Amino acid sequence: MASMAALFSALSPIIHRHSPPFSGSLSPLGRRGRGGRRMRRGERVSLTLIEPDGGALVDLVAPAGPTREARRREMAGQPRVRLSRTDLQWVHVLSEGWASPLRGFMREAEFLQTLHFNCLRLGCGGVVNMSVPIVLAVDDSQKRAIGEHTSVVLVDAADNPVAVLSKIEIYRHHKEERIARTWGTTAPGLPYVQEAITDAGDWLIGGDLEVIEPIKYNDGLDHYRLSPAQLREEFIRRGADAVFAFQLRNPVHNGHAFLMNDTRRRLLEMGFKNPILLLHPLGGYTKSDDVPLFWRMKQHEKVLEEGVLDPETTIVSIFPSPMLYAGPTEVQWHAKARINAGANFYIVGRDPAGMSHPTEERDLYDAEHGKKVLSMAPGLEKLRILPFRMAAYDKTQKRMSFFDPSRLQDFLFVSGSKMRNLARMRESPPEGFMCPGGWKVLVEYYDSLVSSEGGKLYEAVPA
Repeated sequence: MASMAALFSALSPIIHRHSPPFSGSLSPLGRRGRGGRRMRRGERVSLTLIEPDGGALVDLVAPAGPTREARRREMAGQPRVRLSRTDLQWVHVLSEGWASPLRGFMREAEFLQTLHFNCLRLGCGGVVNMSVPIVLAVDDSQKRAIGEHTSVVLVDAADNPVAVLSKIEIYRHHKEERIARTWGTTAPGLPYVQEAITDAGDWLIGGDLEVIEPIKYNDGLDHYRLSPAQLREEFIRRGADAVFAFQLRNPVHNGHAFLMNDTRRRLLEMGFKNPILLLHPLGGYTKSDDVPLFWRMKQHEKVLEEGVLDPETTIVSIFPSPMLYAGPTEVQWHAKARINAGANFYIVGRDPAGMSHPTEERDLYDAEHGKKVLSMAPGLEKLRILPFRMAAYDKTQKRMSFFDPSRLQDFLFVSGSKMRNLARMRESPPEGFMCPGGWKVLVEYYDSLVSSEGGKLYEAVPA
């Protein structure tokens, strides 16, 4: 995987294609306004929150009260399908509208469109981006038990009812095709494939989803799990006239913060009065060598407490999706979900959603392809990406700064593996690389691995 030291290389603005105007779209930053007129520095840009895909957020949680109780009564005698940990995370994603306008686990037509076109066609003829399959697998015995039923009850690991899937369709789970199209390889050792596909059933079941009550994990972090609707309410409450999203699955170092703060500076220069940062760490499944969510959130809290990011202009929230490590295919999903949350600008770096090749000593994906794919992806035309130069640690200023190739000797590139090794050895990083409190949290995490049994800490426990 490309090193964290490389951070963020230059990004290209989204290419405008000949498509019908979208009512919620924004003028690309620093480029052209409506009608193609070039925007001038300092010019005020008028905008509202971007529309969700399909025009309205999907909400698949049953209303509290009689409706919810009626759904529980209707479950009696219906076949049950037990959800895995990642299945439950996808139920969470679907229920809150992150995948709007998708209304449940994919039926075969939706699955094939996603797999082969990276988009879904709407009834009106338009398309929305959808690059990763959101599907539920069942095995032969489950398929036989379902029989001619038209709906099934989805239950958690403790057999507690979570949701109802109705108007179901069962179709063959072609695992090799799914893996090859999503990851671009069928090499053994892909983390998500091992976690969620290899041992899954040979059938997929799709249908309309209704979740009995909001998904909770009772892990002390539920207050950070804001739905797209809640985020939009918070953006409005804060008077945001631009929302820029930054996804990460790592601790925040000062290079990240430097680029996020510079993004806000650029938006202010363009005339926006109150740009709000959505710091949006991924909260679903991650591979075993990633820092667990509990510790990342603890570290993020220190970043705000110590003023590296401004709490008044930053919203920290957990994105509930599992991580696939599917590179340019997956980064489209990350971007699309943030559109539904109300973000109109998306910060993307080098090798987004990438990883090292599982069997060869190289990166699995070209580090530049993620941002290039975002510039061309169908259904993402309304999302804007800011251009950035590469950032690295400037030894002369003892802080993160934009890389100047004419002063190559003055810059230090700290890779993710080097950062982790420093934390494991309780050594300090270069001054100005990470806020002291945040680094202390990272050291505490690696210390905890030494004394923990099996090294598994603070995994989310579904309610």
